[in-house]
Amino acid sequence: MTTIAQATRTTKQRQQEDDLRSQIFSIFWQVIKYAFLIGVTLLWLLPLFATVLTSFRTMDDITVNGFWSIPERFTVDKFTQAWDQADIRRYLINSFIITIPALVGMLFLSSMSAYALARYRFRGNRFIYFTYVAGMMLPFQILLLPVFRLANELKIYNTHGALIMIHTAFQLGFCTFVLRNFMRTVPGEILDAARVDGCGEFRIFLQIMLPLSLPSLAAVATLEFTWVFNDYLWALFLLSEQQLQPITAGLATLQGQYHADWPLITAGALLATLPTVFLFIFLQRYFIQGLTLGSGK
Repeated sequence: MTTIAQATRTTKQRQQEDDLRSQIFSIFWQVIKYAFLIGVTLLWLLPLFATVLTSFRTMDDITVNGFWSIPERFTVDKFTQAWDQADIRRYLINSFIITIPALVGMLFLSSMSAYALARYRFRGNRFIYFTYVAGMMLPFQILLLPVFRLANELKIYNTHGALIMIHTAFQLGFCTFVLRNFMRTVPGEILDAARVDGCGEFRIFLQIMLPLSLPSLAAVATLEFTWVFNDYLWALFLLSEQQLQPITAGLATLQGQYHADWPLITAGALLATLPTVFLFIFLQRYFIQGLTLGSGK
């Protein structure tokens, strides 16, 4: 009996030691994992921290002490200068003039095409859908020259209308892809019940499908607003007059050939990010849900 009790006690001790080792290893692994994640997060936030720090300094302070030195004093003069003297206000207005009509156009057109592709069966449905998907994979850089010549032929070069139409056309594929996948998840019984009650197809689309698709529309609107608002290449390629340029091209004009006022440039860049930040804060409760549902089926 004594031998059996000792063996049992030894087995329990070994089990306790194994459990202790497992706990120590688990804690050690958790520490390593979270340390790595915190390090990556700080590394990712480093440029943002540098931008914010630089925008509250003077160029003389940076020239004398360097970028990563402790500022002698903090000032908001560069934000005022960027808003008034550098004309960031006009560039932001131009960006809204381009972004809002393009966003409304792409959401309206893509939601109609997505509704047709998701809820109707007809010959060529799959072909049209895969054409949209294939268009998403086409590098738009190879279309710069054709689009430039097309804009000249249509007499819309150096106008906001050129950018509005280009952004609307180029983003239809992605918007249709996301919205179509989301609309396929809407129960067909709801639409059939509306048809039985005498509701027309366009009314079903406006009063039933669009409200039910609000999460996916909000997710797409957030992404597309960000992409169009932050576009630089098309603005540089299709607009030559500085008075018409959006915020991205306008910020590029703040840097001279031989001199750059970095506090002024970073202050302007931070002002340029505010619209997209506010939009995401406003639509964040729809964003993750809509993007997940729209791409999961």
